[in-house]
Amino acid sequence: MNLGLDDICPAIVAIDCHRGHLDPSVATMPATPDIAMQLTEANRRFFDHARTLGIPVVHLVTTYRDVAEIRSNPFWRTRAEDPNTTRKNVLRHNLAGSPGCTIMPGLEHAGDIVVRTKKRYDCFIGTDLDFTLRAHGVNCLLITGINTNSCVLATAIAANVRDYAVIVVEDCVDTMDSHDHHDAALLCLRTAFAHVMTSSDALALFDLKSRAA
Repeated sequence: MNLGLDDICPAIVAIDCHRGHLDPSVATMPATPDIAMQLTEANRRFFDHARTLGIPVVHLVTTYRDVAEIRSNPFWRTRAEDPNTTRKNVLRHNLAGSPGCTIMPGLEHAGDIVVRTKKRYDCFIGTDLDFTLRAHGVNCLLITGINTNSCVLATAIAANVRDYAVIVVEDCVDTMDSHDHHDAALLCLRTAFAHVMTSSDALALFDLKSRAA
């Protein structure tokens, strides 16, 4: 597959695979239990196989110092005031020290990189993600996590404009919103910003590269 690169150096960017979205017992902005379970297991399998190919895993975890950091986003303030939105709990979401800031069990391994300073949908804003990726020579991102129509979408676009090749792993992303939101985000991404493929296709791509090396 043509990714537009002569030499490919990939890394997984796993977005918000934490208990704040994926553990129904503590989540403040939860995915449905079936989506949470399916997404966690899909990411676990993907990460485990990718590590055997030498692909690093970078976890991004949303963490806020206090409510003021959240409320400084005007649109998020409107979500907190609307009891009918999926983001109505935004002002309580992933405050530092809360259990929601913990990566789901089984997803983080020794040797993974964890960035805990994510505060907005775009994982590059206010974090050292770009410096970390460049330091490891990474030029191709395999993006997984939640939510397809917010953090995944924003981060894939941000990566694209920074001239990374971007692959969104479609069975390893999902949303707490609706299936229509998920599909619409993937349509936007595959049209202008990223390759969208299954985890098996992505792994096969890099497995073949590994064997040829």
